[in-house]
Amino acid sequence: MNDNRPITRRALLMLSAAAAIILPAPAALAAARTLRGQVSYRERIALPPHALLEVRLLDVSLEDAPANTLAVTRVKTRHRMPIPYRLRYDEARIRPGRRYALQARITVNGQLWFITTTRHSIFGGGRDETDISVVRVRSGASEVSGPRGKWLCESIRGHGVIDTAQTLIEIAADGRVTGSGGCNRISGRAEIQSERITFGPMISTKMACAPAVMDQESKFMAALGDVQRFKVDGDKGKLILFGATGRPLLVLARM
Repeated sequence: MNDNRPITRRALLMLSAAAAIILPAPAALAAARTLRGQVSYRERIALPPHALLEVRLLDVSLEDAPANTLAVTRVKTRHRMPIPYRLRYDEARIRPGRRYALQARITVNGQLWFITTTRHSIFGGGRDETDISVVRVRSGASEVSGPRGKWLCESIRGHGVIDTAQTLIEIAADGRVTGSGGCNRISGRAEIQSERITFGPMISTKMACAPAVMDQESKFMAALGDVQRFKVDGDKGKLILFGATGRPLLVLARM
């Protein structure tokens, strides 16, 4: 026999409450995870109170492209050493068969002081090591206005670089240039007059590395050959090298 009696308002409220209890939590909340660790360095240097630690979770699966940032946290260092951090990430974005790494950097007034220089792999199937060591990349002293010094490449023709490939140059007072394209050691000379700078033919070793690193090295060398003018951003510790069109070819950070 069918019961066609109408459902009362009280019964509807009870059913709604029961459904709220039974339904699972939203997937986004269930997937939230937190990495905890500490960042430290060996140098006996005290950080100023406004120093800022940044830790990123990177997808480094593609060797022919810059790493993809999945999560980032920024922490005021507050004179602590080691510096604790907590990094929240979405577990749903971690996929089997891909490679992930942690990167840390410490900046002061936007200038890079410390950074990780080796890949710090994570989610590789073993124990996740979340304590990170960084190394000094610049002295923190006031910057000179010229391009002389040691510089780490951050972008080539507007595109990011592979984090694990240390592409850098050092320009001596006499114009001699040494460094690394990310795989091979390079050397040559630079002519500097006022705000103009040109790089002569660069000599490099003949080592073979991963195709993506070799491609980046080739693009870096080609960009050096097209440079005609420079600008130093002393506040941010950046060397910007321009071509004939006035567009930036290379952006480098002082080491």
